[in-house]
Amino acid sequence: MKPKTAKKKSTRTSKENLPGPDVHGLRELPGLTVEGYSLQLRDKDGFVGDQASQTAFRELLERWRKRSRKKGKDPLGGQHSRDLSKRELDLALQEKKEFDAGYVMHAAVSEFSEELASVIQRFLRQPSWHNVQRIVVGGGFPESHVGERAVLQTGAILEDLGVHVQLGRLSHNVDDGGLIGWVHLAPREMLKGHDAILAVDIGGTNVRCGIVKTRHRKARDFSLAKVVRREKWRHADDEPNRSNMVEHIADMLEDMVRYSERKKIRLAPFIGIGCPGLIRPDGSIARGAQNLPGDWESHAFHLPSALWRRMPMIGSGPTLVLMHNDAVVQGLSELPFMRDVQHWGVLTIGTGLGNASFTNRR
Repeated sequence: MKPKTAKKKSTRTSKENLPGPDVHGLRELPGLTVEGYSLQLRDKDGFVGDQASQTAFRELLERWRKRSRKKGKDPLGGQHSRDLSKRELDLALQEKKEFDAGYVMHAAVSEFSEELASVIQRFLRQPSWHNVQRIVVGGGFPESHVGERAVLQTGAILEDLGVHVQLGRLSHNVDDGGLIGWVHLAPREMLKGHDAILAVDIGGTNVRCGIVKTRHRKARDFSLAKVVRREKWRHADDEPNRSNMVEHIADMLEDMVRYSERKKIRLAPFIGIGCPGLIRPDGSIARGAQNLPGDWESHAFHLPSALWRRMPMIGSGPTLVLMHNDAVVQGLSELPFMRDVQHWGVLTIGTGLGNASFTNRR
């Protein structure tokens, strides 16, 4: 049975149609402070973080391939680096002949690792990143062998430079971290009597939507939270406009509600949205959404309200729709495993470079 939908309203937002109080983008959470996120440091070449994104790696690889072409043929063929799959890149990395695809891949990985190490050094000089002891690296890039090699090399470079910070990988599947983190942001009272929440993770290339079982009866720290159903949409292939994208996300959420009804999963009346950029307390985006199609920073656009109008009720209660930065949410998925350090951060290497830093309060 399809969820009840509200009548269409104007896209302009007001205090009357906001889906909840001004508590989006919270910085102070139980036992934890979000020190900062969505840092946008600049140098002569633009945003510093752009030099250590998955997009930047593929541009680096393309430059190394052009050098190889001048000496003969391109060992990776005629396809542009941005169109090569992660599996193709991983296979190329394994080749061991001189001046073959593996040589080009290793050269690109080494240069990218130096760029990432440089970016991390810049971040660590910022007040919100002072004393960070551990950085969890997430996003789509580290899930490949190429990305994993780059992260390992980056750690070695930082150690050689005397920068003693631990680099680690997400404990969860990379597609799940940006969903699971919402169990730490959902109001505790809303979870009582319910099994799961709905969560959305919006990136520059993909949108992920899922049902997250909190399993808080088995682990009060949410360390056993689990995504029991997930849908992934590679919107970059469809090139949607902003309105199309919002409608597709709403359709994905409604599909999750129908699945929960069939499986008798008791959903809390809550939707969490992780999105790139700096999130204002009212749920609008101040900056940093440049990798999304259309103008997501317009004052006339309010994503939580747009989704709430499609899904005003989940179960028997009015839906609360909250939004936060996607890197913050992905970082929070690691919270139960970060209790041995006080200051820590997260970098998400995807279309862009997401970032957030945290302090655990004892």
